[in-house]
Amino acid sequence: MGIEQFVALSEGTWRSMRSGHSLAFQQFEEVISEIQIKQIAKDSKLVKELISTTKFKELDIKAPFSIEWNAESDWDENEDSSNSKGLCILIPIPISNKEGVIIRSLGYAEAIQAESRYNFLSDKTFVLSTKYGSSSVEERIWFLSENFRCRSSVIKTSNGEGILQTSFASEVRHIKKQGYE
Repeated sequence: MGIEQFVALSEGTWRSMRSGHSLAFQQFEEVISEIQIKQIAKDSKLVKELISTTKFKELDIKAPFSIEWNAESDWDENEDSSNSKGLCILIPIPISNKEGVIIRSLGYAEAIQAESRYNFLSDKTFVLSTKYGSSSVEERIWFLSENFRCRSSVIKTSNGEGILQTSFASEVRHIKKQGYE
């Protein structure tokens, strides 16, 4: 699988059920989200602005996309979480058919622009690795069928010696049938 095929398979609206375990706070969290993934034109203003902040060129770009989410967590109903909704622009830059770099307007573990490395395993699992100032994250996404996928993540300390948080999500694509939604 290549990045363009992965993005095409991911496009759509997904209902996500995620369970997270924060080892640092010794808490368990359940999150229900609606996630919308859309391809973006390579020449869009958002893509041009984001790529201009990097060492990469517009010619290197393949299949840019956005992820928008709206989530409900059982962690703390009174706490205003900046992660409960948002939008992230992702710009893949392949090095080969199986690996490359993704520029992210917003990181997974830290709310900053990030540069991630990606690769595909032999079973077509997408692996995304990101290093931040105080942590590193490995995310994995794999499809069990065209409309069902799984996602896991592990957040580690920046030196990789301690695990801070783990999560697993199952995601089902909203399917629009003629005459129904």
